[in-house]
Amino acid sequence: MQDHRKHKIVITCSPRMSSVVEQEVKALGFKDTSINHQNVELTGSFHDTLRLNMYLRSANRVLFEISSFRINHPDELYKKVKQIQWDNIFDVDGYFSIKGFVKHEKILDQRFASLRAKDAIADYFMEKYSKRPDSGKDLSQTVLFLHWFESQASIYIDTSGETIAKHGYRKIPMKAPMMESLAAGTIMASAWNGKSHFINPMCGSGTLAIEAALIAKQKFTNVTRENFGFMHVKLFKPEIWDKLKTEAKAMEKKDLPFKIIATDLNPAAIVAARQNAIAAGVEEYIDFKTCDFRDTELPQENQGVIFINPEYGQRLGEERALEKTYQEIGDFFKQKASGYIGYIFTGNLNLAKKIGLRTKRRIEFFNAKIDCRLLEYELYSGTRKK
Repeated sequence: MQDHRKHKIVITCSPRMSSVVEQEVKALGFKDTSINHQNVELTGSFHDTLRLNMYLRSANRVLFEISSFRINHPDELYKKVKQIQWDNIFDVDGYFSIKGFVKHEKILDQRFASLRAKDAIADYFMEKYSKRPDSGKDLSQTVLFLHWFESQASIYIDTSGETIAKHGYRKIPMKAPMMESLAAGTIMASAWNGKSHFINPMCGSGTLAIEAALIAKQKFTNVTRENFGFMHVKLFKPEIWDKLKTEAKAMEKKDLPFKIIATDLNPAAIVAARQNAIAAGVEEYIDFKTCDFRDTELPQENQGVIFINPEYGQRLGEERALEKTYQEIGDFFKQKASGYIGYIFTGNLNLAKKIGLRTKRRIEFFNAKIDCRLLEYELYSGTRKK
């Protein structure tokens, strides 16, 4: 298996995020992509997976296919996996783990399929070297992924290892934070151009404001990440990764000629958000303030977006208590935010009705398993003339 050969690459993501991931992939110059609700597929080299791991903000994992075959029984899986030249991929003294997705009538527990694949790899090494690599659940070294759907199976190198959905800066998460990849994805799905004000009332642990600063600065947190799955396979060339890191650092913008403002009524949230921004290296580019959301500064020139992720109120008593808050967000948009584009990300569509404004767009997302919407409001004063 040589690197210059094109292989299937599958980028996994959260449900409803694939169109955003595809947008990122195409911006990196990749063509001929295809998507479904939880992944983006393309073809490329092993070294392309390094670029994807470096630059993608809204993805979960980057998988590099090493073999694909038709099977209908676990014994066939064992045979096919054992035929792969595993010592070309990682060393007998290494460590590997296997994760998988299996949907086949003969497999009741997908762990059984992963176990058969693991046995095949171990036996390959035993027959050739009279010893075998260690294996287990640790994702810090060589990570493999088995995808078996009906009669088609594929084995991938998980080049990410630990997920790239976490961006490594959130030291203090606070209550029910958005995953970093979701925050980045919702911002990229919005109309914000990365060149105008980004206002984030009710900022919580600061994830939205931090992701906005990272996007605007063209700063990539994976430059400083020390471990990926791709580093533990024989195709990896450290000098290529070092060159990528140098290129990524050179892309960073020094100054932002607009404001990113993050406010919260809870002083502890602002402390947490500031610490997280320091860890992300963007603290000097965000104006933090402890205040009620209605007192958030809204610069009147070069308006941009106001982005609010209020509580959803999953229980009935909480929902009733939040009705007034959602009404007040609508009033804040109407009375103070003329010229901005307003966004509310919520997992409670009943509460969203209390905002009292007509949405321009409603973009579907999931936050974990919660059905959510990113609601867009065009904010203008008086009656809009057609």
